[in-house]
Amino acid sequence: MHTLRILLALGPFVLSILRDRRRWLWWGAPLERSKAFHAARAEALVSRIAHLGPTFVKLAQVFASRADLIPEPYLSALGRLTDQVPPVTWEAIRGQIVAAYGMEPERVFDAIDRTPVAAASLGQVHRARWHGHDVAVKVLRPGIEEMVGKDLRSARAITAWAGRRWPSPHILGFQSLVEEFAARIGEEMDFRLEAEYATEARANFAGNPRVVIPEVMHELTRQRVLVLQFIEGTRVDRLVPGGVDAGRLAGMVIEVYVQMMLVDGLFHADPHPGNLMVSPDGRLVLLDFGMMVRVPPELRLTLIRTVFASIRRDAKAVAKGFYALGLIAPGADPAEIDRLSEVLVQMASTRTTTQQRIDTMLADRVMQSLYDFPVILPRDLVYFARTAALIEGVGTRYDPYFNAIEIGTPVVMRMRSRILRSLGEEVEPSVEELASVAGFAAGRAWRAAREWLGGWVAPALRPSERSGR
Repeated sequence: MHTLRILLALGPFVLSILRDRRRWLWWGAPLERSKAFHAARAEALVSRIAHLGPTFVKLAQVFASRADLIPEPYLSALGRLTDQVPPVTWEAIRGQIVAAYGMEPERVFDAIDRTPVAAASLGQVHRARWHGHDVAVKVLRPGIEEMVGKDLRSARAITAWAGRRWPSPHILGFQSLVEEFAARIGEEMDFRLEAEYATEARANFAGNPRVVIPEVMHELTRQRVLVLQFIEGTRVDRLVPGGVDAGRLAGMVIEVYVQMMLVDGLFHADPHPGNLMVSPDGRLVLLDFGMMVRVPPELRLTLIRTVFASIRRDAKAVAKGFYALGLIAPGADPAEIDRLSEVLVQMASTRTTTQQRIDTMLADRVMQSLYDFPVILPRDLVYFARTAALIEGVGTRYDPYFNAIEIGTPVVMRMRSRILRSLGEEVEPSVEELASVAGFAAGRAWRAAREWLGGWVAPALRPSERSGR
């Protein structure tokens, strides 16, 4: 009955989307759909998913990073699901805290706010005071384990049936995402594991003054309750437009994720704007370490070689990297993959808007033919794609001409030796790396001088520079 309820909720949208291609499902010309129709259907779909509960909200957030499976405007609409999760009542949260500590919240904390500061799909956060410190109390939603288990059984049954009925690469891609989600979601519902991950990540970034990771109050850590240092900040997607240096912000985000992915090998697997903030003094704040992925050295080495090939604009080496990463579907024409690599490398060096880049891709014959032989995203690369979508989304929000490759190249070159040494490679700094480090140091020195001079220099700066601390 639960599976039937899900089918009845989502089935009308599936049928409507199928009619986009064939009016009568099995025959007929495609129906003409306006942009307004797609926008309205996307909003209705998001509303329906939100009513299905936390599991489907969380799962939809994973799908929101898959531009190869989900087109616009549905991709953007799914990305806003984080803000549509209704909060749990204080009575329910109070019961969870009592069950965790065996006493009332007022006896555990000096004070606790009954109104949540954040309500996510799995947990809810309340601000509190503990031993004179501001803390964030993260509480698991009551009954969420049973709800997730039931929802996943239904989702797996539906995607398995669809995969047998229509074994297309797109359907198989959906099925792969559901399986990866099922494999990871259990970890996210044990806050003791999140405390360990947060502590390890905090140690990894201990020497970086531009990154903040909350300290865990281990003596208060329980399976369903997690207490961390409370840090003020503004979400990266809610900063004041016009007062943001998009390049600097995206550069910080890229640097953080490059370190996690390629240096530390401990990757933040739930990248979305709600988990990244900018503190009042301009530092990047990372939140929510419930879903983390260990990146094996061999995968890290293949990734960085492909990245370096892209920086060199070596399309042949990029195509080779795609194969090594398992991104190419069986049966794809090697000549078309080479052409795909050339298009991507060329686009990476062109200053255009995101929509112009998409239009260029859609206009290319090879890109159109690849729809029938799409790039496959292996399970262990799903979260890297989500990070790419996050960076692109943050950058283009504040700069329509934002280009992630242009911003990320000096970051990667500056970190080149550190990345390779973490993988056991013996390296000497390249000329490009030394130049990148020198440029970065000069930029840091200029910002330090600007802050020291204060009002003497600020009036002469552009608004984006005045806000770029």
